[in-house]
Amino acid sequence: MEQKVKIHFLGASGVVTGSKFLIETTQKNMLVDCGMFQGLKELRELNWDDLSVDVEEIDVVLLTHGHLDHVGYLPRLVKQGFHGKIVGTAPTLAIAEIILRDSAKIHEEEAEKANKEQYTKHEPALPFYTTDEAEKTIRKFQAEKENKWIKLTENISYRFQYNGHIIGATFIELDIFEKRFVFSGDIGRTNDYLLDNPKRPEWADYLFIESTYGNKCHPEEDVEGLLTELIINTIHAKGNLIIPSFAVERLQTLMYILWKLYQKNRIPNIPIFIDSPMGNNVLEVFKQFPNWHKLSDEEYRAMCHHVNIVESYKETWETIDDKRSKIVIAGSGMVTGGRVLTYLQQLIDVSSTTVLLVGYQAEGTRGRQLLEGAQEIKFFGKYYPVKASVKHIESLSAHADQKDLLNWMSEIKNIPEKVYLIHGEPTALDAFRVKIKDTYNWNATIPKLKSVDTLVL
Repeated sequence: MEQKVKIHFLGASGVVTGSKFLIETTQKNMLVDCGMFQGLKELRELNWDDLSVDVEEIDVVLLTHGHLDHVGYLPRLVKQGFHGKIVGTAPTLAIAEIILRDSAKIHEEEAEKANKEQYTKHEPALPFYTTDEAEKTIRKFQAEKENKWIKLTENISYRFQYNGHIIGATFIELDIFEKRFVFSGDIGRTNDYLLDNPKRPEWADYLFIESTYGNKCHPEEDVEGLLTELIINTIHAKGNLIIPSFAVERLQTLMYILWKLYQKNRIPNIPIFIDSPMGNNVLEVFKQFPNWHKLSDEEYRAMCHHVNIVESYKETWETIDDKRSKIVIAGSGMVTGGRVLTYLQQLIDVSSTTVLLVGYQAEGTRGRQLLEGAQEIKFFGKYYPVKASVKHIESLSAHADQKDLLNWMSEIKNIPEKVYLIHGEPTALDAFRVKIKDTYNWNATIPKLKSVDTLVL
């Protein structure tokens, strides 16, 4: 009997962020990921819209991993009437819990600050969601094992498969009426410092693949050499090296590399401050799930002892006032918010400061502005001149590049009926579409945001 399946592209379609894909069937409705839009203002404003589907009809949310652009919309979903379970691997849910609590707190603080200092167009400014709403969402979490088929109905099953990228991350295979739907989530790198290589799918009738770096290959950089040079220069200039960093994975990777450089006598014992409450919590997740990463218990402990963990906002100011040359790693990675703004407010107009960007910088973020040579930068309602030097190490990205993405697809034994390119800016999507055609002779489509595709199985 013919079955109709509708795919609603509710996010990460034609853009990188806001991952949300609803699969509507006659038996169950599944939402794969439920993330926030980040970057350009017109995208961020979409976060405030209710979803264009009946949220109460969604039976389950399946999470590929815990990043904000994959989980950050969950409390809004619950507020709109979602009653089902939110399912992911145990470390993914641990990360999502940290991220939702942290972002709820930031939303509340930003709304309060905007109202107090009256730099808001809204009367009053409201948080995107509250801590209470985040807690209500977390109560719906249900962990499932990696590499195990879970039955949703007689005709629908799903499985999480290890995908590198960040701790707990997976791609999701869904068998729906004997057809396999594969959602790549975010695919990790091969030969990562902390994580094993991603697994690869072996069959895909319908493939949904991320294309963040669909048009790029990461440069063959000597990361350790570049970091060593920056640190030595910082010490000579009696300056500060500020690294805005994503709290999940990137921060731990940086800690590991810096500890290794010190071990090898390549850098002196320069003070390293980690100012990311969320990053500290993520370190706990590494401790809790040793089977999900490559660090031994000894390495983990030594690396943590090598840095100074900033515990409070008071200590942030003490760190800023500390006259020594130092390295500060603070959230957020795209300079969109978080503790790093406090450091930049004080130090970005100082010529002995170096700001090192170490990951993907989405369009419309302060990180992208810095990368593109902005003369001044605005935060907390004011402009600050950029006198610091801005550097970029691209190859620390946790995302697969074009070569890795093609390699990830290389084990698929059949020709997919449809390949959807998601999670990319238009130029990356189009370049990757052409590359897939050249490499595999598969036709790929680029779905538009809020479009619906009806499949007849």
